[in-house]
Amino acid sequence: MTYQNYSLKQLQQIDAAHHLHPFSDHKELREAGSRIITRANGPFIYDSEGAELLDGMAGLWCVNIGYGRDELAEAAYAQMKELPYYNSFFKCSTPTPVLLSKKLAEIAPKNVNQVFYGSSGSEANDTALRLVRHYWVIEGKPEKNRIISRKMAYHGSTIAATSLGGMDAMHRQLSGAVPNIVHVMMPYAYELALPGESDHDFGLRAAKSVEDAILEAGADKVAAFIGEPVMGAGGVKIPPASYWPEVQRICRKYDVLLMLDEVITGYGRTGEWFAAQTFGIEPDTITTAKALTSGYQPLSALLVGDRIASTLVDKGGEFNHGYTYSGHPVACAVALKNLEIIEQEGLVERVRNDTGPYFAKALQERIAGHDLVGEVRSIGLMGAIEIVKDKATKERFLPSGSAAVTVRDHAIANGMMLRATGDTMILSPPLIWTRDTIDMACERISKALDLAQVDLRKR
Repeated sequence: MTYQNYSLKQLQQIDAAHHLHPFSDHKELREAGSRIITRANGPFIYDSEGAELLDGMAGLWCVNIGYGRDELAEAAYAQMKELPYYNSFFKCSTPTPVLLSKKLAEIAPKNVNQVFYGSSGSEANDTALRLVRHYWVIEGKPEKNRIISRKMAYHGSTIAATSLGGMDAMHRQLSGAVPNIVHVMMPYAYELALPGESDHDFGLRAAKSVEDAILEAGADKVAAFIGEPVMGAGGVKIPPASYWPEVQRICRKYDVLLMLDEVITGYGRTGEWFAAQTFGIEPDTITTAKALTSGYQPLSALLVGDRIASTLVDKGGEFNHGYTYSGHPVACAVALKNLEIIEQEGLVERVRNDTGPYFAKALQERIAGHDLVGEVRSIGLMGAIEIVKDKATKERFLPSGSAAVTVRDHAIANGMMLRATGDTMILSPPLIWTRDTIDMACERISKALDLAQVDLRKR
């Protein structure tokens, strides 16, 4: 590769001169210089200086089958030679999105059988918003267009996806969101449960906030509720068992569609193909991306339930929406091979029956007791570590988020790639992790916590 002709400093200088990064303070980034990741293999990534890092984030929640899989490179190469691109407009299709759609229908919840393709989770959520509102128009109810979402939800960073999400900092920069989207409380018991309130009762109370929003607007004005089964970028917030059944009951009672954002949780993360199956949810749409190709190609798939799809087909009319790369044949070829590998290696079952339970036990036994840790929680291979100043009172370090960043920096310096979100450390490793890999991760996280504690005490 041509980058080998450049030193780290040269690459950083070129990066600073020409490359604007996502979700970055560019002044701070250019003063520090980018970390240049040059190669990866299995569960590890390597930087330009040769440092090995155990990747606790599967890239960005996506590299489920790990790095260096020749099968995916070969699938992409073969498809590029045969047909590198053609669009899915003008009553055309190509073989790989056709076959991928069939496969997705097979593994999705039983009421979900149609697929609309894009290139990112943000695009997929834009599509979901457009589709749901279009559905109610062709059903003769154009006024039924309000979407209920949640505070701290993350649904992407396009204008529509940011509007669907509930992150205040993103809304402030948007300076004008898509209208008729409201946000209710999140099911985050660690901070929002009342004294003495059980998980069960908290889950019902959090679900009631959805009903309250429906009643406030009027059910004839509410199109859908959208939620991540587990809130990912907002801090791996896992709802109590009572939450999703009650949300589903409420949506059915008021004839409100149920939209799931499984961009993070899809394709094995929670120990089922989809978290909808983990939580027993029957959604009208499921947004997916990321692990659909294990990040090897950009591809998203909005899975559409039978209720919406049958209306589109039976009543007709053009859905004026789509992307140049919808159903890209190379990306779909990679997705097919990726799903085949997940099946052949039994990764979904491994997460459900082996590594997921072991991961949960390891976090509880080896991390939860640390003085800086207020709570650990996990589901499948997805976990969170709450960083606190005082375990008993849940008091945080100030300024907010600073302690988690300190932990993160020590983790990376000691060979463990973690992400800090607010005061929470989050993990979403490749599904190829084994018990040995989990042990390695816990050892490195423990060391990072010890070192961070020393720094924070000095502060």
